[in-house]
Amino acid sequence: MDINDLITFIVVATLLVISPGPNSILIAKTVPLSGQKPGFANIGGFVAAFYVHGTLSIFGISILLVQSAQAFFIFKILGAAYLIWVGIKSLISALKAGNAGLPVSAQKNIKPASIRTAFLEGFFTNVLNPKVSLFYLAAFPQFMSIHEGVVNAYTLVTAHAMVNFVWFSIMVFTLSRIKFAANNVRFKRWINSITGIVFIGFGSKLALMKSG
Repeated sequence: MDINDLITFIVVATLLVISPGPNSILIAKTVPLSGQKPGFANIGGFVAAFYVHGTLSIFGISILLVQSAQAFFIFKILGAAYLIWVGIKSLISALKAGNAGLPVSAQKNIKPASIRTAFLEGFFTNVLNPKVSLFYLAAFPQFMSIHEGVVNAYTLVTAHAMVNFVWFSIMVFTLSRIKFAANNVRFKRWINSITGIVFIGFGSKLALMKSG
């Protein structure tokens, strides 16, 4: 693979990663409320999902998303349903956090996200997003020739994953500085409310997205 092609791909991937989306919102919710480790677990989920999408694209399976309207519709609805479900969960958490009638002991029972939960949230937010798969389907032909093999294809996936890790690690370290706000009931209500509304919005937008 030509080094210029790799650099160009990294630039394209960087623009994709830093643009506002579900990943940024998920990190912005997880880190202040749960800390650095769950935030990095989110990132681990993102990266794992990239390799799933990359593998499907490399072996031509996800081409069904482009060629089959029914397959695209099913995959799209699953992704939209998951994003909306995460949004609804966040809104429910906001209501719980904002319930002034809860005693302090009950408020402490509202536990932060575990490492496993954070990883799965990051993973499913991306693996059920057809836009990520379509990115790989569109990008690979632009940056690889027909004679280049699987190793070069995974080089592109790894480059995307590294850009993702660096950008969101910066977010994690930055947001961890305000972790103290997690003890503030109003902050919990605010961040979960915003997250819920945004995720429901992303899910609704994804449900209305057309395959063509």
